[in-house]
Amino acid sequence: MALEDYKGVYVFAQQVDNSLSNIAFELLGKAKDLAKDLNTEVTAMLLGSGIKDLADELAAYGADKVIVVDDPELKEYRTEPYTHAMASIINEYKPEIVLVGATAIGRDLGPRVSARVQTGLTADCTVLEIGDFPINPIPGKEQQHNQLLMTRPAFGGNTIATIACPDNRPQMATVRPGVMQKIERIDGAKANVIEFNPGFTPDNKYVEIVDIVKSVVDTVDIMDAKILVSGGRGVGCKENFQLLEDLADAIGGTVSCSRAVTDAGWLPRDLQVGQTGKTVRPNVYFAIGISGAIQHVAGMEESDLIIAINKDESAPIFDVADYGIVGDALKIVPALTKAIKEATANK
Repeated sequence: MALEDYKGVYVFAQQVDNSLSNIAFELLGKAKDLAKDLNTEVTAMLLGSGIKDLADELAAYGADKVIVVDDPELKEYRTEPYTHAMASIINEYKPEIVLVGATAIGRDLGPRVSARVQTGLTADCTVLEIGDFPINPIPGKEQQHNQLLMTRPAFGGNTIATIACPDNRPQMATVRPGVMQKIERIDGAKANVIEFNPGFTPDNKYVEIVDIVKSVVDTVDIMDAKILVSGGRGVGCKENFQLLEDLADAIGGTVSCSRAVTDAGWLPRDLQVGQTGKTVRPNVYFAIGISGAIQHVAGMEESDLIIAINKDESAPIFDVADYGIVGDALKIVPALTKAIKEATANK
């Protein structure tokens, strides 16, 4: 493998029902940073059927080029045709870096593509940067420059590992939604579109989709919320979450929770914040009865303002909080809700 033949930062631009997923724009934002350090271009890989019109939207969020594979075989996501299409792009154009969202689709697609093109993949990255590897020089070992350094939680979130792939290309990583930030939209941007045909030969690996059942969910996506009122085990029981609902209603927020709450069956998984839940970046994050384990903090530490309420003054959550209140949440939250309602009524 001639590593010098591999150039460019490529992003899998996930779309569902001909609508681009937000993770595509987030990855393009990070790709722009990486490409600037490498003095190269950002390319989006757009796979689907009847999706050519989405190319300019990708350009508006940072794509210099868009490689489009538009084929009826890609109308709905299926592992084998999508893997074949993306691996064919990589083999043809030889990108140096490939980024994939750690969504349900990306977690299925990324590892299969990496195996198909015979390279490694680092999953669930929280930090991506260009640097030297090994990071600290080792006597007798050559330090390679301009490597993709991929940082992710390891050993159940108890430590942080930085991983590189110096001997193979492309360097591949999956990134959880909400971790990276998209750039400001560039109005009027036009994509340099390359249409690519990998050639599909259906075989026994092509599953047949008999029916698609879409669930109807009443809950708000917590990743879009500007204010989150998040509760943990310290809230006590499912019924006590009504106090958090009242506070959320008073300030125009949304209720979320820690893993302990979903494990107990008090709230659905869609509302879970943390390493095994969702990564959020609200303007205000209330952490109520949450101890602050590293797995939870990984999902909310980028919030603009963090307010913690916990009866344990030594709880780790206070290390990341901007404001902390030590006391019984079941007394503090109703008092806070009452004060906010009164202040609102007096305006």
